Amino acid sequence: MGRVEEKVAIVTGAASGLGLASARRLAEEGARVVMADINEEQGREAAADIPGARFALLDVTREPAWERLVDEVVEESGSLDIVLNGAGVARLASIEDTTEAIWRLVNAVGTDGTFYGCKHALRIMKRQGSGSIINMCSTASIQGGPNIFAYAASKSAIRGMTKSVACLSAQEGYGVRCNSIHPGNMDTPMLREMRETVLRSDPAAVEQMDKLWVGEPSDVANMVLFLASDESKSVNGAAMVVDNTTTITEGAVPKLHKD
Repeated sequence: MGRVEEKVAIVTGAASGLGLASARRLAEEGARVVMADINEEQGREAAADIPGARFALLDVTREPAWERLVDEVVEESGSLDIVLNGAGVARLASIEDTTEAIWRLVNAVGTDGTFYGCKHALRIMKRQGSGSIINMCSTASIQGGPNIFAYAASKSAIRGMTKSVACLSAQEGYGVRCNSIHPGNMDTPMLREMRETVLRSDPAAVEQMDKLWVGEPSDVANMVLFLASDESKSVNGAAMVVDNTTTITEGAVPKLHKD
């Protein structure tokens, strides 16, 4: 207990999935967590169940909204120590089927939202001389995937901006760390929604999906906790993969069989 005691955190995409699991884990270890999401009803309900957390309505695609939230949190709490840019959306489509609307939605939430989060976190954290920015990326930025074109492009951009922020902070002596996390398939509402989409168009493909390894949100939340804590004080600009060898294995990693 207490690995991030009294640290102040903003977690986006916190109403469900990896964001929710991460917010809960940070709060368990003593952080004061602002759970930000555009889904107000679900976000408020989730925050109400987590001691040390509160909800904030945030559209991550709007820079003024980011600026207001960051300033509000600093005024209220006196610091901003952790920002987890976890908001993201996925749409199944190859480049041939990706419409302008799909492209702009996926990149507005994922790419733009992470850009604004990094920019305004850095604005505060460099004045403090400390802070941890954590960007939720994906193995989609490492492996090829024909039907996640916009999502893979967004996550690849996030991987690049993470390294740029980390290098700037190190070279300028800001004392701010910026790292990315690259989960493989995790048991989240997003993955279940994708499965239902595939089921409607290609039931045989779902049979293959169901044989693959899938991790738990807590696996990623524990990595978030490590990067948020002082235990990772020398980890900066890293791409932390949480995928049980999926990106380095020839073929597919089968589902774990538990007794």
